[in-house]
Amino acid sequence: MSGHSKWATIKHKKAATDAKRGRVFTRLIREITIAARTGGADPMTNPRLRTAIAGAKAENMPNDNIERAVLRGTGQLEGEQLEEAMFEGYGPGGVGVLVKVVTTNRNRVVGEIRHVFSKHGGNMAEAGAVSWQFHRKGDIVIPKDAADEEKLMGIVLDAGAEDLKDDGSVWEVVTPPEAFDAVREAIEKSGIKPASAEVSMLPQNYIKLTGNEAGQMLRLVEALEEHDDVQQVYANFDIDEKEMAAVAG
Repeated sequence: MSGHSKWATIKHKKAATDAKRGRVFTRLIREITIAARTGGADPMTNPRLRTAIAGAKAENMPNDNIERAVLRGTGQLEGEQLEEAMFEGYGPGGVGVLVKVVTTNRNRVVGEIRHVFSKHGGNMAEAGAVSWQFHRKGDIVIPKDAADEEKLMGIVLDAGAEDLKDDGSVWEVVTPPEAFDAVREAIEKSGIKPASAEVSMLPQNYIKLTGNEAGQMLRLVEALEEHDDVQQVYANFDIDEKEMAAVAG
């Protein structure tokens, strides 16, 4: 099953430091800015912006920050000239990795991401080499102690979800991108709080890793996620939850 969703959930449980919260806010602000620039300032007609704002509010970002990010996106406030890109690569064991970045300097970030890959047993790949292994889906992760399976199944399928999967300590709800908002809202209205909810790039199949390769893969993902310009990392690894928790510390 989706090892990377388990990894995200395990890290979500760790106490966030001020520095990490600052990075989270930076990434959310950049996503709001790009979303407003590409789809307009009205969340009702811009699903990407609506999702970005929901993510920011879930992290308790002040409304002023959100509003300024939207205004920068529409050009009503001056701001950084941001460029969005997706890099592809391979991790230990041949795991496929997609790295979504938003940057002010594409040439600089290409070299830096290539260095992170090589330092942790991976390598960059050409465009299209890895992305075919993923498909764009809504991905909502819910702690098992927050929801009963039968009740949750009824809620999400009625709202348009494709599947509800048992992923160890969490439920993973998969939706078509266009049904993501409706499914998330139905879950939240029922009083269930997701650990994470986003339109993501989900793997079509997974590569099982253990031992040294598992640890090396998780260190690669962490190093990529800690880069200031990286917005998201998607990877098709499957690693035992106990091994993940040990690496997470």
